[in-house]
Amino acid sequence: MTSLTAVRNRAVGALGRVSMYRFVLVALGLLAVVAFVLTLTGHLAGEPLALPATLLVLVVAIVAVDAVAQRLIGRSWRVESAVITALILLFVLRPTLDPAGLAGIAIAGVAASASKYLVAWRGRHILNPAAAGATILTVLSIPFPDLGASAWWIGSPVLAIPVIVLGGLVLVRTEKVRVVLVFLAVAVGVALVRTFVQYAEVGIAVDGTVISSVLWSSPFLFLGAFMLSEPLTLPPRRRQQYLVAAIVGALAGWPILIGEISLGQERALIIGNLVAFAFAWRAAVRLQFVGRSAPTPSVRELTFRAHRGFRFQPGQYLELEVPHARPDARGTRREFSIVSAPAELPVVRIAMRDGSQSSYRKALAGVEPGRELPVTGVWGDFVLPARTDAKVLLVAAGIGVTPFVSQLRQMRLAGERRDAVMVYVASTAEELAFRDDIVAAGIPVLVVTRDEPADLPESWSWAGAARLDAARLAALVPDLGERHAFVSGPPRLIADLAPALGRARSLTTDAFAGY
Repeated sequence: MTSLTAVRNRAVGALGRVSMYRFVLVALGLLAVVAFVLTLTGHLAGEPLALPATLLVLVVAIVAVDAVAQRLIGRSWRVESAVITALILLFVLRPTLDPAGLAGIAIAGVAASASKYLVAWRGRHILNPAAAGATILTVLSIPFPDLGASAWWIGSPVLAIPVIVLGGLVLVRTEKVRVVLVFLAVAVGVALVRTFVQYAEVGIAVDGTVISSVLWSSPFLFLGAFMLSEPLTLPPRRRQQYLVAAIVGALAGWPILIGEISLGQERALIIGNLVAFAFAWRAAVRLQFVGRSAPTPSVRELTFRAHRGFRFQPGQYLELEVPHARPDARGTRREFSIVSAPAELPVVRIAMRDGSQSSYRKALAGVEPGRELPVTGVWGDFVLPARTDAKVLLVAAGIGVTPFVSQLRQMRLAGERRDAVMVYVASTAEELAFRDDIVAAGIPVLVVTRDEPADLPESWSWAGAARLDAARLAALVPDLGERHAFVSGPPRLIADLAPALGRARSLTTDAFAGY
């Protein structure tokens, strides 16, 4: 587990340098190129020109609807999102050169894009757009069969390895590996049971070929990696995500017939989306900007006022959208740990470190008091144990201190006592942000900075200027094995500390990747 934690966090750190949208777009684009080459060489059935023709129709239909819708609501639109939806539908629908079939492809693209605006709640779409578009086309194919329907041709053995490799990288980037593994385990298990039952009913023995077909010829890999993993259509907590994954897996593994269509694949995902929305519908709100302050020379704290209904747990993060003209490749949304405590609502605070001058940062810096900004959701399992008698270790690096500030503020305001120790890593003593909040919590703090702070509080001590690694952490916290460890900071630091953290009672990480 220690080695896996280190490897995972190093991978997250490396992949996090690319925005999620850009990463998914590149992965799907490479998968489309692989499929086109396999079709040209005859290893994949189909007309080679049908792939680019179908993709072109999808892109035009989706971009057109997106452009009109975004203009009507007065927001800038991102072509990357439209192309991602088009590429997903390319693998779900049957590529064709037939005019009637291309008309059906266009309808699916229009429906997919329109669902983001018509089936939405407070600016957040409820259904996976590609699943919605494929479902609409499948329903229309009952009275109009020439339009075509979903085919999921991506579930081909020759595409299994590319899907596993590219999809696996996407899951590492979105940190949804475990969620999709739950989905795959349920989907494959249920599908195998269904296969055994169906073969037994007709008296046919099940051999290795049949089992192999279920594993390698199903669209489960693609569905999990590129559709189920979409953060906007998943609930906020990990256990809720596992439940949604299991529901989608069970319905996809054993499709239930309803009239002339079944609850398979995209319909299973839509049901999962609705369950996820039931968990998360209160998280999408608007925040009114109040003002900004500077806790340290490089940290900026932003204060908002939330409308009624906003809820979160200490340690969770929100995704804040700042609509602006000509956004760069990283788009109009960013994730921020919430610094304030739930007990301080309706006041909501976030913090950020000065960094690269992206279009988002410039737009956020120009936000005036009184302006309302949409929050697309609240997520995260970086929350302290429910048992207050559980010993905890809080390791914060730089801006990674923010989720701990929320937790410590809540502890103080709720009159809660915990046996907690904090190790606080910062570049210099003046970059120790939110000192007053941490001091008020009354917990011991070990400070690791290049220079020795001149005025540390009574319960704080300077641990020296040497770089924090696994050996130093074990020496600084001798009772590490008795504590539940929580680490927030760069993935590289988490990877370096993994050998020591493996001794803790449990380990929960919050990696600031790609910020």
